[in-house]
Amino acid sequence: MDSQFKPTSLVSGDPVIEKAKKWTFLSAYKLFLYFGFCFLAATQIPNNIWDDELKRFTIILGVLGIWRYSWWSVHVVRSELYQHKVFPKLRQKANVIWHKGWRPSHVHFMMTTYLERRDTTERVIQSICREVRSSGMKATLWLGSGDSYDEKIISNYLRQYAQDLDLEFIMVRQNQPGKRLAIGLVLRAMSRRGIHPDDMIVFMDGDAILAPDILEKCLPLFAGDPKLQAVTTDEDVLCFGPKWMQTWLTMRFAQRRIAMQSHSLSQKVLTLTGRMSVFRANHLTRHEFIRILESDHLEHWLWGKFRFLSGDDKSTWYYMLKQDAKMLYVPDALVYTVEEVEGSGIERMTQNFRRWSGNMLRNGARALKLGPRKVGFFIWWCVLDQRIAMWTMLVSPIVAFNVSLLIEPTYILSYFLWIAISRMALSLFLYRYCEQVYMWFPWILYFNQLLNASVKVYCIFRLSKQRWTNRGDQSSGFNESWTEQLRNWMATYVTTVWVFALIFGVALYTSVLMPPSWQSVTAFLASS
Repeated sequence: MDSQFKPTSLVSGDPVIEKAKKWTFLSAYKLFLYFGFCFLAATQIPNNIWDDELKRFTIILGVLGIWRYSWWSVHVVRSELYQHKVFPKLRQKANVIWHKGWRPSHVHFMMTTYLERRDTTERVIQSICREVRSSGMKATLWLGSGDSYDEKIISNYLRQYAQDLDLEFIMVRQNQPGKRLAIGLVLRAMSRRGIHPDDMIVFMDGDAILAPDILEKCLPLFAGDPKLQAVTTDEDVLCFGPKWMQTWLTMRFAQRRIAMQSHSLSQKVLTLTGRMSVFRANHLTRHEFIRILESDHLEHWLWGKFRFLSGDDKSTWYYMLKQDAKMLYVPDALVYTVEEVEGSGIERMTQNFRRWSGNMLRNGARALKLGPRKVGFFIWWCVLDQRIAMWTMLVSPIVAFNVSLLIEPTYILSYFLWIAISRMALSLFLYRYCEQVYMWFPWILYFNQLLNASVKVYCIFRLSKQRWTNRGDQSSGFNESWTEQLRNWMATYVTTVWVFALIFGVALYTSVLMPPSWQSVTAFLASS
């Protein structure tokens, strides 16, 4: 498989990311050619967007664009404030605490894995051992496993390379399938064992490789702020698969950095990422916390009561949100995530969107019910905006294609030119948050937005249907009973009604279609 990431050997060190310098002459030359092509297209393509018949559509698209880009700009400004004004003060205070010798009494690594690749598991354990060794702390590695295969790999590695560490290894074999139950069993084992409320618990996946000094960068933040209950970290990706998917994931992580830093300015985040987050132990051994992880569920008018399959990071976030807990993003603490793509990249991309979007939609509605006073207005509005944006993203292509089909075919060319310019403008900001200039960012960004919005519209009426192909191919909500078939038919019907209502409503609002007048209706009724 192709990948621009080339990890070093397991013994010699951590993954080394070979990345070109961002602003080279070649990248500047490519951007010059890109904007030059856009300029030529703008001057040569028939420009009829301000014709009397078409300018109202241009104004509608412009107003919608101004609204979305203004909101996006708010995130960029807030992100810069957090990165350059707020977080440096937190970092300076935390560094002083750490270098004066403060350490938590104990750090617990809570890791779940299931039939992970051997080399990936060994890289993960190597990174844990390195952090325990460099910090000099007492630590326990709690493994929630579903198979002896993973247990043997970890046991052998620790026996061979970690004899000098004050690191205890405890295996908790799950008796029922699913990551959530594995986490719940580990937390119950911790509770029985008895851990101090101020111990630190690191939640991490079995494919999350810790970057150097991640404990040093995260743990003293808790000592410096007694109100802080959880932090989540920056992520980068080690993608073994199509090169375009590496570019897509790099773009998504750049977007994530902007959003996370913006949210943290409100002392909340929108997810406590399951790949790697750190918690103060006082909440995690409570029965309510364990139960919401084990059996989080939703009551739905169509699908009844159903349990959540994935999205444990959203459940922990929702619990912390209810407690009005302070949560932060740590931009200089990094974890590498491993994405191994077999088969179709598009299929994997769509599956990821279904999982991510489903988790967001299942938790978004109940987070909104907590209200802006509980959640904080900005974060509450961000959750609401996620649900609005999935519809507004579909408005502009609907308008453009309606106009092109029914009024002026060349309008679609102007629309794609607008996409080329506007998405490159966004990409110029995203380049600041990644290590390389990717010329495909504008089109991958647009395809990402369009596919993500479409998947969300599909998922919002099928919240019980869940599938997680990279964790033992778990699935839920796909039985073939007659009641399930009836519900599927109803979900299809409701989706169709909403989509046609959106298309028809946009067509009427933009006057592409004109509603019948009262006179024509009465005349028709009279003639019949």
